[in-house]
Amino acid sequence: MKREEIKNIIEAVMFAYGDPISIKELNYIINEELSSKEIEYMLNSLIDEYKENNRGIQIIKLEDKYQMCTNKDYASFIKKILEPKKKKSLSQATLETLTIIAYKQPITKVEIEELRGVKCDKVIQTLLENDLIFEAGRLNKIGKPIIYKTTNEFLKLLSLEKLEELPPLEIYNNIDVE
Repeated sequence: MKREEIKNIIEAVMFAYGDPISIKELNYIINEELSSKEIEYMLNSLIDEYKENNRGIQIIKLEDKYQMCTNKDYASFIKKILEPKKKKSLSQATLETLTIIAYKQPITKVEIEELRGVKCDKVIQTLLENDLIFEAGRLNKIGKPIIYKTTNEFLKLLSLEKLEELPPLEIYNNIDVE
């Protein structure tokens, strides 16, 4: 194997693994008869390349191990995407509304309220904040009411590829509610 290919393998392994890794572990993975010095040289070469080009990633040394991580100069950008989103459990009313939207979409707030028999402003706001529904436009009639549809996040939550995979409503007709 050529040295450049070995260096690329080291880079790929470190990226995929994520945790600190030793030279000995890298040598085992590469399965070549390389000395520890040769692996260390390649790691230092990668470290220098990332520094010289001010790349978004870097390799750091932690005791006798190395780890690929992000460049601290870009921490503020990474923080924006990784900030934990406030996830709270959904109330019964919210789940009912989400179910109505899922099966009847596109649907307006008035139509949802007619089906549920109660106002649903707060519930719809919760669903919007949790990225489970979105405003899909407006109907071309008096008042131009907003129509709602479910999002890809909704599909991911239910491990579905498409809405057609939702169970048919008929299976719920035989459920006794006390």
